[in-house]
Amino acid sequence: MYEDKEDKENLVDKNNSPVQLINQVKGFFYINPFISISFAITIFSFIGVPPMIGFFAKQMILSAALDNGYVFMALVAILTSVIGAGYYLNLVKQIFFYKSNYQKNTSIDSRTLTGYILPNDSDKETTNTLSNTVKFKPENITINSAISSTISVITLLLILFIFVPEE
Repeated sequence: MYEDKEDKENLVDKNNSPVQLINQVKGFFYINPFISISFAITIFSFIGVPPMIGFFAKQMILSAALDNGYVFMALVAILTSVIGAGYYLNLVKQIFFYKSNYQKNTSIDSRTLTGYILPNDSDKETTNTLSNTVKFKPENITINSAISSTISVITLLLILFIFVPEE
């Protein structure tokens, strides 16, 4: 579909999703390690790695199918699960074992940003506004979104099932 390299680089975000190709998550661990680890844990749960909740879900479905005599359907489910695991592991490999194609904008390396802290109404008389300046470099700025926090909490719930399986 995208034969030309320029077409891959100029993809338009559709449905508010910046990731449209597997190649676009290459090296994402070096950009955002927490989300990458959370995503990998979720993928391992999808695959059905034994301590994760996905394993127990697949086990319950397959045992129910076998108990009711659906042996062929259980074999098809196992086969499709193994094929899906191959695709999922390819995604994890792209995220963790390859370097990113992103390039850093070097024009901001030499800049120092200044922020001003405004005093409270009670501190206006005693505080000098020049002492309330904060200088920082762009590499010290981290952006954490609510979506990142939500993904991390949900992943921790997946991991919690390992330690409290009776829930």
